[in-house]
Amino acid sequence: MAPKCIPASDFTIGWVCALPIELAAANGMMDEEYGQLDSRPNDSNMYIYGRVGVHNIVVACLPAGQMGTNSAATVASQMRSSFESLRFGLLVGIGGGVPNLEDDVDIRLGDIVISQPSGQHGGVIQYDFGKTGADGRIARIGSLNAPPTILLNALSRLRSNNILDKTRIGVYLSELLSSKPKFASPGPAKDILYEAESQHIGGATCKKCRPEDEVDREERTTTDPMLFFGNIASGNQVMKDGPTRDKHSQELGGVLCFEMEAAGLMNNFPCLVIRGICDYADAHKNKQWQPYAAATAAALAKELLYTIPPIVSEDPIKKPHFIVRMGRNENFVGRDDILRQLLDRIPPSAYEDTCQRTAIVGLGGIGKTQVAIEAAYRTRYAYPKCSVFWVPAVSADMFNNHYRRIGQALKLKGIEETQADVKTLVKDALERDDINEWLLIIDSADDIDLMFTTSRLASYIPTSRRGSVLLTTRNNIVAARYDRTLALNLLKMDAEEGATLLRSGLTEGQIDQGRSTTRLLEQLAYLPLAIRQASAYLRVNPATSISQYLVYYEASDEEQIALLSEDFDDQDRYDVVQNPVASTWLISFKDIARDRPLAARYLSFICYLAEKDIPMAILPPGDSVRHTDEAVNTLLAYAFIQKRIFAESFDIHRLVRIVMRNWLREHGKERQQTTETIAQLSVAFPLPEVDNREDWIVYMPHVQEALKMSRLSTNEKALWDLMRKVGEGYQRLGKYQEAEKTHREALQLKEKILEPEDPEVLDSLRDLGYTLYRFAIALFGDQEKYQEAEIIFRRELQSREKISGREDFYTIQALENLANTLGYQGQHTEADQIYRQVLKVNTRLYGPEDDLTINSLIDFADNLMEQQKYEEAERTYQQALELSERVLEPENLTIRRLLLSMAISLKQQGKVIQAERTSRRLLELDMKFWGPEHKFTLDSLIQVADTLESQQKYDEAERLRRHVLELRKRVLGLEDQDTLNSMTSLALLLVKQRKFEEEESLRRLELEVRERLLGPEDRRTIQAMVGLTGSLQRRKKFEEAERMYQRMLELEEKLGIL
Repeated sequence: MAPKCIPASDFTIGWVCALPIELAAANGMMDEEYGQLDSRPNDSNMYIYGRVGVHNIVVACLPAGQMGTNSAATVASQMRSSFESLRFGLLVGIGGGVPNLEDDVDIRLGDIVISQPSGQHGGVIQYDFGKTGADGRIARIGSLNAPPTILLNALSRLRSNNILDKTRIGVYLSELLSSKPKFASPGPAKDILYEAESQHIGGATCKKCRPEDEVDREERTTTDPMLFFGNIASGNQVMKDGPTRDKHSQELGGVLCFEMEAAGLMNNFPCLVIRGICDYADAHKNKQWQPYAAATAAALAKELLYTIPPIVSEDPIKKPHFIVRMGRNENFVGRDDILRQLLDRIPPSAYEDTCQRTAIVGLGGIGKTQVAIEAAYRTRYAYPKCSVFWVPAVSADMFNNHYRRIGQALKLKGIEETQADVKTLVKDALERDDINEWLLIIDSADDIDLMFTTSRLASYIPTSRRGSVLLTTRNNIVAARYDRTLALNLLKMDAEEGATLLRSGLTEGQIDQGRSTTRLLEQLAYLPLAIRQASAYLRVNPATSISQYLVYYEASDEEQIALLSEDFDDQDRYDVVQNPVASTWLISFKDIARDRPLAARYLSFICYLAEKDIPMAILPPGDSVRHTDEAVNTLLAYAFIQKRIFAESFDIHRLVRIVMRNWLREHGKERQQTTETIAQLSVAFPLPEVDNREDWIVYMPHVQEALKMSRLSTNEKALWDLMRKVGEGYQRLGKYQEAEKTHREALQLKEKILEPEDPEVLDSLRDLGYTLYRFAIALFGDQEKYQEAEIIFRRELQSREKISGREDFYTIQALENLANTLGYQGQHTEADQIYRQVLKVNTRLYGPEDDLTINSLIDFADNLMEQQKYEEAERTYQQALELSERVLEPENLTIRRLLLSMAISLKQQGKVIQAERTSRRLLELDMKFWGPEHKFTLDSLIQVADTLESQQKYDEAERLRRHVLELRKRVLGLEDQDTLNSMTSLALLLVKQRKFEEEESLRRLELEVRERLLGPEDRRTIQAMVGLTGSLQRRKKFEEAERMYQRMLELEEKLGIL
């Protein structure tokens, strides 16, 4: 006849063992064996079901070959998940004894050790966990729980019975041996204890070991096993060395045996540890005594169970239940602040007049589930009478199945019926006034449609003063719609938490103490899921260090995606949910695409921008302002983007950006999206000017990032327009090398598909030529740049004259650019002819009082100054000034340019008082029309300072230069070329004032910034080296000055500028 089966809810005691021989001994002690039950999802254990006395027992063994605390924790966690009615557990098997004859601890093989709190410990000590000090000792962190009170009470009864010879341990052993003789004792003669230092000599037995190493012990009067009660040492390594055994035992205050599983159970699986002694944890370890030791431990477990009275059946709805499918994460680190807030709120007793509702909100992979698991276990131990229920809201079926398990544990009437309304039955039960206090955790409530529309799962979440609800969601809108919910935002880990999580389980050889760990954590954005994924990869690749993994990760975007797509085992993952970071957000993106298409469009757009400070105004317009706001709020709700405080801008999460780009590539949408992004930016990005600097400077990083994908854009016109604006932006920032590169690339793109004389090609020639001209000036008169600019301007001029004639606006502009370039090369005669020609044409076309004509007059005068024709230049300047004042508004930029040219001219002639007067007039106009912090005003202040310095009015000049430097630092930033030029000017003035110490500080800062910004081979950087070398010599730091000078010579030789 087949053995009978009983429901899983009828099993009240869990029995865990590590070895098949231990499982066999446990099976042999059963008074009755039950039939097999169907296994539960996510439970890979295989069970033996039976009865001992009045107790129904479920027994599980660790997987073959997988010993240790981690494996034991997994087995126990799955057992508890499948059998919610378990009252406590037993860990029964063999262990290595620790004899200590000096303290009268005469443990023999076959004796039984039972974990009982002793000293400061709870009965089990994890001896290999903690911080290793300089002396090699391990300072233990934390402590393990003691066995539950009912088992400790049972131990007292058992010890009393043992003193009175009332135990039946010997009877149980005899009954087992009568049918299973393989469990028989090898006999006292085979029980030999050696000195701790004695080494084993060959073979599976100790026949060849030194007899003189044997320890003399008194012969026992009985062969019955003796019982020992106290602390057991547990760790992940087999103890098989006498001196090490004794060393650890002494450090721990004396232990009775060593084993490998208990530390994984005590905090998550309330249990008692029972160990039959099979060896002495020394070099003479062998398996001869294992069957008998397993049998004695199993017999003691049976005796203990017989001392425990039957568990009085109580109304399931009034007793505490713990239905949480995940085991506690032994590697959980940090998150103390949010756990503190949770544990203040989620116990039902915290708010007795209402059902407390709390939500953990955060980006997918940020660790919401892990925090909820930890909160569940902490609630369980802090409030043992409170039930804890776990329900995932990943799908309607999963939600329903977990509600059914709650109903089964509560033994609700009708819950097993096929047509049962499971969710309503459970909701009604949890809202009863006589129910036990409960905490309901709804995990992964991310789908707003599932929660509130199609399946309306939120309507089945109970409300009761007896309960509390904790919701985890990556969608802030879900938390907001779930009425009266307090949302706690879970953010990224801090550096210490991230480093601890990354290093968990790694070998010392893999761990880097330096920058690599910090850099990798930064790359992973301190996202717990990404950190766990990297740590899992390293654990299965022990030859790979953190620094090597970082090299892999930073190799390319494709390599990052490959690593972020690596799956890894995770006992806390739902079967239907993908684990890698690269997959975890795709469910959310599909939800967004379904519910908010504009939000999906925005996410696709911004993933091609830079990560930080993305202006709202850069987004493509929606159908209305409301639709735009709703789309942005959706992305904020999923934490894909983060709003900046007090700013109309936001950041995109680094890993979201990488994953989104990969998704677009894999779905064949990369080219389309790149084209749309470039097109939008070409419209949104303004042409950089002085007055709109605050706008375009914010756009620049995003446009630069998008242009990295420009090869994929199919909208050539939009791409060209954008590249022209970016080149102009670079030029205004003094980044001429980048400006030249951008304009050159734009020209090359146009020349591939357009005719040589197409207006688009000519515009790019103009932009490139002008950039080379400005770059040459910045490089202190670089003749190669001037010459190339001249060639480009002549080509442009030739084409424009051919197409549009000599008097076309753009032809005249090309003439002026050519003349400027010739003038700076000293070719004043040809430049003079061109300026006269331009002035003549503009006068005829526009009249002598037109703005263009007056500017031509100023160009002509500037060229006269370069030729030192001062009188004619002054007459021309004066003519231009009279015309300007008569026909132009005071704020017209032509007047400003004219006054600046006149001030420079007067200063060059040594007429410094007139130059100062003109400069101050210019300053007065700029202050009036542009304000005290405008670029024009700061330039005018510098001009005034120059004239003061020429008059040796150093103190006043210094005050002005310091003022300008500080304003430029604040308004433009330290890396702006105008700011750096102000440093140079102030340093030169300080030399004149013999303030050499401050000069050196300024020179060092300037060189540091220029080298970082421009590179060591830029001539502006080399010029900064020249300045610092002179400063070091003035400070008599000759050795450093010599090193700097040699470095400068090497760079100049390399660049061919000696």
